Order: sequence, then C-alpha cells, then structure tokens
Amino acid sequence: MAKDKTVRASQKAPVSKNAYKQLISNYSADTPPRFKLIDAFLAFLFVTGILQFVYCIVLSNYPFNSFLAGFSATVGQFVLSLALRLQLGAGESGKPRVAEGRAFAEFLFASVVLHFFVVNFLG
Repeated sequence: MAKDKTVRASQKAPVSKNAYKQLISNYSADTPPRFKLIDAFLAFLFVTGILQFVYCIVLSNYPFNSFLAGFSATVGQFVLSLALRLQLGAGESGKPRVAEGRAFAEFLFASVVLHFFVVNFLG
C-alpha cells in the first residue's frame, strides 16, 4: 500500500512538468508577436509594482505621495494594458472584439489621462 502512494506521487510530477512544457510551447507557437509584447510589458509592470511596494515597506516611504503616485501609475497602466490585450483578443467569431485602431486610441487616451492625474498628484 505504501508503494502505491509513492508510485502515484512520482507519476504526478512528470505530468505537471509536461503540462508546463506544453503550455510554454503552445504559447510560443500560437500567440502573435504583438500579444507577446503586451504580455512582456504586463510582466514588467507587475515586477515594477512589486519592487515599488517592497521598497516602500523595507526602506522608506518618506515622500508618501511619490510612492502613491508611482504605484498608482504602475497599477493603472497595468489595468489599461490588460484591457488593451483583452480588447485585441479574438472573440467567439474569431475577429477582435474591438477594431485595433479604436482599441489602441482608447489605450493611448486613457494612458494620457492617467499620467496627467499622476503628475498632478505629485504637485
């Protein structure tokens, strides 16, 4: 009975590794380059937000309004970029949900408005 449990546990590990490898290979093969670029930008924003938060917790948050402005800019840009990715993704009909030009124009306009408020918050 003990052998069955160890055999089952050892069989699950390769399955998860294979699933991860298959996920990576399918992502690299099936995802268009512009979505990979947006995904890389999302990862950059995520890491930047984490680094800002850790810096605030560990070292100092002396100009707290600067931390709030920077962190809210990072989170806001992440949300806007994610919305762009979702709008450009194919719907059920296979076409993008929104026209590419319109989605990008909305992204640019919302980014300008976001950064206007961030700069205004800094004083």
